Amino acid sequence: MRRLATPAAVFALAAVAVAVLPHLVSDFHAFQLANVGIYFIALVGLNVLTGSSGQISLGHGAFMAIGGYTSAILMANHGVRDLWTIPLAGLVAGGAGLLVGLPATRLSGLYLALVTFGIAVSFPQLLKKFEGFTGGTTGLILNLPAAPFGLHTSSNRWLYYLTWGLALVLAALAWALLRGRFGRALRAIRDSEVAAASSGIDLALYKTLAFGISAFYAGVAGSLFAIATAYVNPDAFPVTLSVVLVVGLVVGGLGSLPGLVLGAAFIVYLPVHSGTLLRWFEQVVPVDVSPKAPGVPSVIYGAVVILVLLVLPRGAGGLLGLTSRLYTRSYRP
Repeated sequence: MRRLATPAAVFALAAVAVAVLPHLVSDFHAFQLANVGIYFIALVGLNVLTGSSGQISLGHGAFMAIGGYTSAILMANHGVRDLWTIPLAGLVAGGAGLLVGLPATRLSGLYLALVTFGIAVSFPQLLKKFEGFTGGTTGLILNLPAAPFGLHTSSNRWLYYLTWGLALVLAALAWALLRGRFGRALRAIRDSEVAAASSGIDLALYKTLAFGISAFYAGVAGSLFAIATAYVNPDAFPVTLSVVLVVGLVVGGLGSLPGLVLGAAFIVYLPVHSGTLLRWFEQVVPVDVSPKAPGVPSVIYGAVVILVLLVLPRGAGGLLGLTSRLYTRSYRP
């Protein structure tokens, strides 16, 4: 019971923070925080695959696209309510993840990363090919209903509550899953596949399930992304999205849920504030570069990622864990 008391208290505090925060920020900032929640869900799923089982995926942007297009097609072409499309999008993406996970069990390391990256590269072209189904390059426009259940709130705040409500539930489920036998099996596979197999762990089963669960989370995130933007097209899920998710996972820190929140915030806010970072840099080094010049935002993004990894090699989660341990030791009787 004591082992569950601390996580339960943390979850309760997180729920209170989620409930209060929209009342302290503007409507636009509530929308930005909703986007942080969307990427947080995707990172939690990616952490199940990469952080726990050690399988590197550079194709999770494609699973987000599957989830996003599932919701978009159901809403735009079949009139399904946005809320009901979210679990369906997760299931469809999860099924796709299982299909990818089956052959991926024979691959590992760089080879697996290249295969999944090939999926991320080819999937936008498939969306353009079947334009009668996906809308092609034009995409699909979604007509979103008002907030349900008689709630009198703005669309951005409703999106925030929807996103972070799901994020808390899915994070709790991932924590419980990885804390049990399934998580121990994945960590054994990550540390040594030979030792795990000799212990009776079915490598193919667990690695495939990790892919399916991770893709399910990505599909839910993609569905929420489509609902948030009310529009999808192939450019909404570019190849770089898969790389950005891996960057967010590394910056946040493997295995740390609070760290993954910071990793998701990194994804959302760094491109927005790249101009501010450039002005700070200009105060140290006398250069005159426009933050809107071609290629400059990408250079700033890459430089900040390198700096963060040099300063925090274990990501924000490693720093949070170290701070927590030092605080506990200082107050230990």
